[in-house]
Amino acid sequence: MPRSTWLLRPVALAALLLMTTACVKAQTFTDPQKAGADYAIQGEYTGSLKADNGDEKWGLQLIALGDGKFRGVGFKGGLPGDGWSRGDESHAAEGALKDGAVTLTHEDITVTIKDGQATVNSGGNDLGVLKKVERKSPTLGAKPPEGAIVLFSGKEDLDKWNDAKLSDDGYLAASNEETKEKFGDHTLHIEFRTPFMPQARGQGRGNSGVYLQSRYELQVLDSFGLDGKDNECGGIYSINPPIVNACLPPLTWQTYDIDFTAAKYDDSGKKITNARATIKQNGILIHDDQELTHGTPGRHSEGPGPDAVFLQYHGNPVVYRNIWILKK
Repeated sequence: MPRSTWLLRPVALAALLLMTTACVKAQTFTDPQKAGADYAIQGEYTGSLKADNGDEKWGLQLIALGDGKFRGVGFKGGLPGDGWSRGDESHAAEGALKDGAVTLTHEDITVTIKDGQATVNSGGNDLGVLKKVERKSPTLGAKPPEGAIVLFSGKEDLDKWNDAKLSDDGYLAASNEETKEKFGDHTLHIEFRTPFMPQARGQGRGNSGVYLQSRYELQVLDSFGLDGKDNECGGIYSINPPIVNACLPPLTWQTYDIDFTAAKYDDSGKKITNARATIKQNGILIHDDQELTHGTPGRHSEGPGPDAVFLQYHGNPVVYRNIWILKK
């Protein structure tokens, strides 16, 4: 194992981060300017580190866990979706914020994160520096194509929805709203932002969901730094995990670009073809012509005919913007 293998393998990472904190009232931030020092230092870092066989590209995701505690996950090859793929080498370690820096340690490896960079040291020898980056979806702000229906443009236009509400900052708040119009085969673009809830875990951390035809839930969650399961961000709930966890840090605007083909039924109402979906999150392919073998819980059962887009409210201030749909 090269000397740039500098973080612990995350044997218990998923279990620890999926623990619920029902007994703790989690802090919730919707404004990055008020989110504090933990939010400012968390995020993504990337660069090259010295190894036995030459320089290696690495990515680091630093996840705030509340009260100055952090977990860092290192990805050999780069950040998820940008060099690292599911099954590639990754390692994790815990640390804490002190005097403006987070320090992660394991054996003779020390990672010091401060002032927008992560310095990696092994036995007194510098292996290199990973610099903080802020990735943005290439489809952020995508304009609706000709013939598309604008469902929400951010201009207080709620006329396309039932039971819709605006957030204090003028976005579409997750509130169990559904579109008035029902849809069959379609292409959907939607942008979402999860809150920063460092003390929360699992399903209590920025939870919502985009239900295709009110029947198949594409999970919305603050899953930054997690494994990427079917009940985490990008997962099709109870059906399939994302190809890679493409989730960005909370309070970052993210995108779903969805190509959906509805299930087909015969005249007797028997399903003869399953629904399918190809989905990109933040421009990264997370489901490739995925077969949707059954409906997911929480809304409507599978059935013939079109149905509405539904945005689930799960107690967290998740917001949406720039939503448009193109019938196929």
